Amino acid sequence: QAQLVESGGGLVQAGGSLRLSCAASGRSGYTMAWFRQAPGKEREFVAVITWPGGITNYADSVKGRFTISRDNANTVALRMNSLKPEDTAVYYCAGHGGGSVYQRTSYVLWGQGTQVTVSS
Repeated sequence: QAQLVESGGGLVQAGGSLRLSCAASGRSGYTMAWFRQAPGKEREFVAVITWPGGITNYADSVKGRFTISRDNANTVALRMNSLKPEDTAVYYCAGHGGGSVYQRTSYVLWGQGTQVTVSS
């Protein structure tokens, strides 16, 4: 059974950096994305990297600060720089199943989430 496991969240001061990692098992070669969900808000798209091709795209709110990358067919990372308090959320990686890469309903596989907290 395919599974995604995230790691790397934590507490950081504003302006700091974190690197999240997502490892897939049971199946490889997904287009992968990161979403995030802050308390009281809907889950929102953050970044995506396609498979194959490695084409990336980002939400406007993180463009220039976050970088999504793929170490191999099974592992995706999200490097987050210049973090802001508004980046505080649970971050989820997801495997794409079809449709718009910006819509959470297009993703068929989800990790359990990792908490990122940015203090001011």
